[in-house]
Amino acid sequence: MRRGIAVSPGIAVGTAYVITEIYVGGKSAKITSGEVKSELDRFEAARHRTAMDLQHLERKVATQVGPEEAAIFAVHRSILRDPGFSNHICKLISDEQITAQAALRDTVSYYETLFAKSRDEYLQERVNDIRDIAVRLSAYLSNASQEIKKDLRNGKLIVFADELLPSQVVALGDIDVAGIVTQKGSQTSHAAIIARSRGIPAVSGISGILRQVTTGDEVVVDGRDGSVIINPNEETLRAFRKVEREFVDLKDQLAENRDLPAKTLDGVMLHLQGNVNNVADARAAEAMGATGVGLYRTEYLYLTHPDVPDEQEQFENYRQVIAATPGQNITIRTLDIGGDKTVAYLGHNHQEANPFMGWRSIRLSFEHRDFFMIQIRAILRAAAEFPDGQVRMLFPMVTVLEEMRRLRKMVGLASKQLQQAGVATKRVPVGMMVEVPAAAICIDMLLEAVDFVSIGSNDLVQYLMAADRDNPKVSHLCQPLAPAVLRVLKSVIQSCNRVGKPVTLCGEMAGQHRAFILLLGMGLTRFSMSPAFLPSIKQLAAQVSVVQAKQVLAEALEQKTTNQVRQLLTNLLETIAPNLRLMESD
Repeated sequence: MRRGIAVSPGIAVGTAYVITEIYVGGKSAKITSGEVKSELDRFEAARHRTAMDLQHLERKVATQVGPEEAAIFAVHRSILRDPGFSNHICKLISDEQITAQAALRDTVSYYETLFAKSRDEYLQERVNDIRDIAVRLSAYLSNASQEIKKDLRNGKLIVFADELLPSQVVALGDIDVAGIVTQKGSQTSHAAIIARSRGIPAVSGISGILRQVTTGDEVVVDGRDGSVIINPNEETLRAFRKVEREFVDLKDQLAENRDLPAKTLDGVMLHLQGNVNNVADARAAEAMGATGVGLYRTEYLYLTHPDVPDEQEQFENYRQVIAATPGQNITIRTLDIGGDKTVAYLGHNHQEANPFMGWRSIRLSFEHRDFFMIQIRAILRAAAEFPDGQVRMLFPMVTVLEEMRRLRKMVGLASKQLQQAGVATKRVPVGMMVEVPAAAICIDMLLEAVDFVSIGSNDLVQYLMAADRDNPKVSHLCQPLAPAVLRVLKSVIQSCNRVGKPVTLCGEMAGQHRAFILLLGMGLTRFSMSPAFLPSIKQLAAQVSVVQAKQVLAEALEQKTTNQVRQLLTNLLETIAPNLRLMESD
């Protein structure tokens, strides 16, 4: 048994399926001497198609973003043309008689080992470039859905990976994933967000797990306490299968409340909405009883797009997501790239010393102004398609008032551009995310420039606690129930309520049972969370009154440690909602 970070609650018993960044599938496949030529031809075809993709991408980025940002793809094309790189792959195919996919993987490992011996930053950057090229080549050399062994397709799969990137989720296609385990990540990593949005039990942060598990192993994932058991004995299996059935039964029972109004024990109405990444997530939010989408993360469109989404592509995407949203009630967040989410064509081929506090989100958008204006116009165009809808535009990582004023001017200019072009538009409420401590402390000064506020607790917590949420060494500090976090959240929520500006908390904290009670006590009535958490939060709301929540909050604010706050709330939940224990992560 190994322990990691519990990132998505529940129990899953299934068959391990190990993936890596560039090699999706089972073990390296040997080929016969008669298959060598066809495998070499297959690699050459993939190399040609990749080169054409890079050439197209270089031109598109040069036009939409700028020639300097497009230069990275010229570097990638030069590596792809380099005889040393291609010959190394071809030699492995011929001499070792292995597939092009396996040869590609081994070649990347060869360069990683070779350049790891050097302290030259340039060479280290080239390793990242080689990985990027390998991912593109791999897409033409394999199909994840087709490469899974037939005997595994019929079972419940537990995906094991170093990290689970958005592109990997797309590659997995329609595979039925029952659980997720990653070596890296935290409660707010890609894997965690994807798992929670689909209601899949998941554990992250288990260093070296890929060396201990093999595709085909029987495994148990406990997303409540962060444990993973590899090849358990029969007695252990029977015990966990029983708990797994109870988990599934509870989810089914809770899902039955989808059509009931969300309100507290004393009748206070709540707005429970979903956080989504795509159309499928928006439909899932509706199926779980959401009243709308409180956070549409548009960056996933960029992260999973083969090149650069243009204005028409973005417009079509936003229009489809709005159409799938309950009541067309949706908050669309502009591009939140940077930190742990990067794309090469926006200049993120170089590593920053402190990426979460550096060139990211709205700061990056300001620098690529024309590129940013394309997204704003696409959102305004999509909103105009739904005259009776409630479409809002949200800007991430706003720090000072000057930024918000500048953003409002850009929205006004984009609207004017559309009107001059004869394109229909409509006024869209504009809001900011509160995730930088400076904005939280001075929220009263910023409220004059916004129509609404969304609290991004994921980043706000890590900034307040000076603890990188993806670093397991300091994850014990990155806690939403920390006394300092609670005091800041209370101040922000009460400031917004005082002047009548709608405020929503859209971080992962919104779907956590303990945190929900405290937020309710602070005066928050708008919550946005992973769709899978909506039914349990709705049930919990019906079992607690606002008066009780305020009393618990007052007691929690008197506690001096995070553990004391946590224990206080754990005791309360055991009393008012003991059946929800299966839906919690420690």
